[in-house]
Amino acid sequence: MLLFLFYELNFMEFLPQQIDDYAVAHSQDEPELLQQLNRETWQKVLVPRMLSGHFQGRVLAMLSKLVQPKTILEIGTYTGYSALCLAEGLAKDGKLHTIDHNEELVDFQQKYFKKSAYENQIQRYLGDALEIIPTIKENFDLVFIDADKSNYPNYFNLVIEKMNKGGIILSDNVLWSGKVVEKPDANDEDTKALIAYNTLLKEDKRIETVLLPIRDGLTISRVK
Repeated sequence: MLLFLFYELNFMEFLPQQIDDYAVAHSQDEPELLQQLNRETWQKVLVPRMLSGHFQGRVLAMLSKLVQPKTILEIGTYTGYSALCLAEGLAKDGKLHTIDHNEELVDFQQKYFKKSAYENQIQRYLGDALEIIPTIKENFDLVFIDADKSNYPNYFNLVIEKMNKGGIILSDNVLWSGKVVEKPDANDEDTKALIAYNTLLKEDKRIETVLLPIRDGLTISRVK
């Protein structure tokens, strides 16, 4: 609980609000179902700023449409917003696997998945992603990592061997409210893990990476 509250209070906007508003206004409109999901998340769920939201959601949808993945893995479902964005680019016979540990959000996710056109293409898992990922037999064309930050390096090391050539790994919150450019406190495991993770993505020869300053930082890594 304290970690979530800390994140809520320290989330940083890197662009002036006027510029951010302009970018949103000149991007694709948020689909009606996602507008509903967005509103209900803010009304009913703890730490609603964890939601991808309109602008980043459109970025995720666009990237997925460009990749046209047959298999997607999402680590961190939350209320299902990003899963629905990513599902927009799925191949007709594609599958999206999404993992979360919070059983309190299962009904919320299912409500919106059922309302979408992608209900039959979404496979949900409840539990520890580090244990679940090895049980998924498919390889991935697109992976979105947006879960506990201290495990980002562990998630990467699990998924990199299951990526198809040319596959894309998206990593959220990699700027971590700007704390990645500061010396972390000794007990700040999340910041230390993200600093190590960003270095890992830059130096791993199996991928090529660009870090985008979108919201709290979004990295795109392409498997060579």
